[in-house]
Amino acid sequence: MSRILAYLRTSINSQDLNAQKVEVWEYAQRQNLSIDNYISISISSRKSRRARRIEELLSQLNSGDTLIVTELSRLGRSTGEVIDIIDGLVKRDVRVISIKQNLTFSKELDDIQSLAMLTLLSLFAEMERMMISKRTKEALAVRKQLGVQLGKPVGTIQASIYDKDRNRIIRLLADGVSARKISKNHLGYGSSSSLDYYIRTRKLRDLSPKKG
Repeated sequence: MSRILAYLRTSINSQDLNAQKVEVWEYAQRQNLSIDNYISISISSRKSRRARRIEELLSQLNSGDTLIVTELSRLGRSTGEVIDIIDGLVKRDVRVISIKQNLTFSKELDDIQSLAMLTLLSLFAEMERMMISKRTKEALAVRKQLGVQLGKPVGTIQASIYDKDRNRIIRLLADGVSARKISKNHLGYGSSSSLDYYIRTRKLRDLSPKKG
């Protein structure tokens, strides 16, 4: 049995979420529809898809279902991401409705306006990617001309999850405990391979006080 889901997102507060919910509910009443589930969250669009509950939303939608949003921008952090989500849903035979834009996207798309909008959005997404790429390249070129070293200096060691237990690891190595046992029996996190890499790159065995 097909279902109708609504996705609500705001980066401001719950008051805006309530306003979106009312807008969706009023639209559903006008169209004689019944919303089966609301997925809502207050979070910045810059967060990951999982954090924005997009992955959860996509997992709940099946062929024949309908997704309603107040506006397309609620779905993604960029035009490209919005297009990817809509395209993926339409291919799965999920209908997508955007209330403010008065657009419906589906496999049986016969609305010229919606088709034109989807085409334009795809074009804008490509332009957006090209502009970001161009700005990045120009910025890197300017930094290079100014003599700024690009990338991390050779030999730079990044922060690690093991840093907080560095001294403890050194003591255990001095006692002859292997990386595998330190990881499994003493730390309780990470893996023997990542810990061994941490020990080697920081030469912790050389820092361990010798017994005897």
